[in-house]
Amino acid sequence: MHFILSLLLTGLIIAGASYIIPGVTVDGFGWAIVAGLVIGLVNGIVGGILRLFTFPLNWLTFGLVSFIITVLMIMLSSSIMGTKFQVDGFWSAFFFAIAVAVMEMILGALVAPKSR
Repeated sequence: MHFILSLLLTGLIIAGASYIIPGVTVDGFGWAIVAGLVIGLVNGIVGGILRLFTFPLNWLTFGLVSFIITVLMIMLSSSIMGTKFQVDGFWSAFFFAIAVAVMEMILGALVAPKSR
């Protein structure tokens, strides 16, 4: 149940961020959910390998390289999905990644159960 809720929230966040950020389009809420899955898989597999190889540089730049890898994984996901999820360029992907991160932080704080 938690996975389904997380998937729906991710779709909502991606749809909202694509509405806000110029240069990012998604063909609907269903495709926003699929885009979230594709971004997660690509970021987990390819991004994980890239983060492993760039660990020393990532450590020196205090995680900036990891964020750049995330932006590149969004661009790769866009090319995988074709016309259903499109990102026009690096800067659109950059601001999309920031918007998604901020929205996930806000919604995560609102939805997460409070510990006592």
